[in-house]
Parts: sequence; structure tokens; C-alpha cells
Amino acid sequence: MAAYDSIVVGAGAAGLYAAFHAGRRGRRVLVLEHNGEPGAKIVISGGGRCNFTNLHAAPERFLSANPHFARSALARHTQADVIALVRKHGVAFNEKTLGQLFCEGPRSSRKIVRLLLDECAAAGVEVRTGVRVNAVRRSERFTVETSAGVFESETLTIATGGLSIPKLGASGFAFDIAAQFGLPVVRLRPGLVPLTFAEGDLSWMRPLSGVSADIAARAGKATFREAALFTHRGLSGPAILQVSSYWTPGETVVLDWLPDAADDILAARKRERPKAQLKSVLSELLSERLAAALAERLPQGAVGDMKDAALIEAARMLKNFRLTPVGTEGYAKAEVTVGGVDTNALSQQTMQARAAPGLFFIGEAVDVTGWLGGYNFQWAWSSGWAAGQAI
Repeated sequence: MAAYDSIVVGAGAAGLYAAFHAGRRGRRVLVLEHNGEPGAKIVISGGGRCNFTNLHAAPERFLSANPHFARSALARHTQADVIALVRKHGVAFNEKTLGQLFCEGPRSSRKIVRLLLDECAAAGVEVRTGVRVNAVRRSERFTVETSAGVFESETLTIATGGLSIPKLGASGFAFDIAAQFGLPVVRLRPGLVPLTFAEGDLSWMRPLSGVSADIAARAGKATFREAALFTHRGLSGPAILQVSSYWTPGETVVLDWLPDAADDILAARKRERPKAQLKSVLSELLSERLAAALAERLPQGAVGDMKDAALIEAARMLKNFRLTPVGTEGYAKAEVTVGGVDTNALSQQTMQARAAPGLFFIGEAVDVTGWLGGYNFQWAWSSGWAAGQAI
């Protein structure tokens, strides 16, 4: 039986980050990964360019049943620390929009994986891939039975992520281990995921598949101003992915198709072009196809023949356009899993399970979910760093 100080299960962003920080402390660390290669989700992230952090990462941009839990880790290991590490390895990057930092060049996400593996190697961390964990036991130390043999360690860190993107090997392993050791799990659901609609809505939405628009989308108390994209099953795009994490089944989402316009925008256009059809006026504000589709839900005719009050009401309808999704495209298309190991069961300083000393949970496995745009990577780095100081 091979013995280590620390075993980390999961060679993704959080797992590798925790491992090399522990290795730097002189700990003998083993990382086990069931995929054939480490960092599968890193490789595909950001269209292959890895949106590795966000300049505006802050606790209020993360969802959790305990919104204060993430504060400690995020404050002690920030985006500035991550940027410094990326620069140390000479990885070029740029800011895309809204503080999102991406690596430069196609397939450049692999440079982040390489960075993590190089740091692990420098810290003496052993990384084994293609190894499946079959069982975990704990007495004085942890015993991990795997397809490659049996290993034991003083600490065990679970960094296997959530249920999103099962084609990359996602599983409920972290939540099975949590249950084994008596840790509660906050209800799991897909996050940052396209929304789907019933046929009544799809009858007008489906012909718009591929059309995008700059909107403000709202679900609950959360509002996001970004692009929406029509799909053959409903709506996607950054604004929709963002609100999906806040949406609960049965609730409506509210879309503002004219986020930069006042309620009297159509009445004002009436003075300029009184003979124009409402559809034509809308096509000056929206794409022609979208304008035509939305105009079907508004009064017909020339704007000059309509009262200002009717035009103001039409604009308000476009700015408070209510839709009720019937669901999402599920974990197959979800970028993250909302929910996870209950943070009340963990130390916010170290990510250690209170009821099982030596057992740690980090990254997406924990009930901390960030916004779209590099926030979930920052949580992986921050939570991994916090655990890396203790394992």
C-alpha cells in the first residue's frame, strides 16, 4: 500500500491547484484522475481559450445557500494571484468583455493545463490518470481503493466537480463521498444552461434560431445585460445562461428587448416617421427578423394612426417581455452544477469537513456557483488554494 500525506481525487482546475500548493509545503501529494488526461473541462473552456478568471470576481457574484461562505477564500487568494501565476508562465491573455480574461490563441487553454502540471511537477506532486476510485475508507488514515491499487493518506481532497458535461466524465462521485461521511448536499440542478420552452412559444421562436440580440434578462432579483441567442429549443446566449442559474421551474423570465430605450421610444419615432408601419420602426431598433416576430404581438398599422398611450404600452411590453420556460437543456449543456456539498458542513478557511477531519471538498463540488465569465475558475483557484494550505 503506497502512502502519501495527501490524496486529491480529480485533476481539474481545483484539484491540481490544491495539489501543487500542498506540494510546495513539502507534503507528499498524489492526484488521481479517472479520465485519460487531466484538465478535460479546462481544455474545452472558453471555446478552447480558457476564461481563467474575471477582474471583477467578488463574493456577491456567486450563488450559495450561504452567500458569505466564499468570502474568505476569495479574499485570501484573488484574481491578482492567479494573473501573477499565468504571467510567471508566460501565457499571453487579454480582456474580452466585462472583466473576462482569456488566453490568447486557439487551443490556448492547454497552456493552463500545462501550467498546472508544471507547477505540480516542480512541487513533487504525483499525478496519475486513467485511475478509477472504487472505494474510500477512513480509520486513522484514509484508504483509497482504486483500479491501480490501494493508497493511503492523512488527508483526502475531493475535487471531482459536479454533474455538468457528463461526456467529459462528470459524475456524482463527490456527492456519494459526502453522503458516505454524513455531509448534507444542497439540491443539485444545471446552471449556466440554455432554457427550453413549450411548443406555443417555440412556434415563433424556432424560426429565429441563430438570431441574437443585446438584451437585459431577469430571473428573480438577478438581471444581466448581455446577448441572448435563439435556438431550435428556446433561448441561449450569455444573458440567458446567467439568469438560468437564478431561475426556478414554474417562474417566468423577463426580457427587455430595448434595454437602452425609454418607454416613449415608439411614440418619439412616430413624430419622425408617422406613415411607417410599427414593424418598420422596430426594425430600426432590432434585427429585421426579430422585429417582425415581435411586431406580430403588437398593434398593427402605421404608428401615426396609433395613440401615444398605445405606443408607450407597446414599448413597455417589449421591455417587460415575459416568458415561462418549461425547463433547461440539462447537465449535457450546463456549464456548471448549482448546489453541492453544503457549506455549513465545511470550514470556510480550509474547506475541511467539520464532521470528518482530514476530508476536504473544493471547486464545483461545493455549493458555490459563480456567474458566467471566469468566476467559477476563480472559485476553483481560491478554494483549491485554501485547501492546499491545510491538506
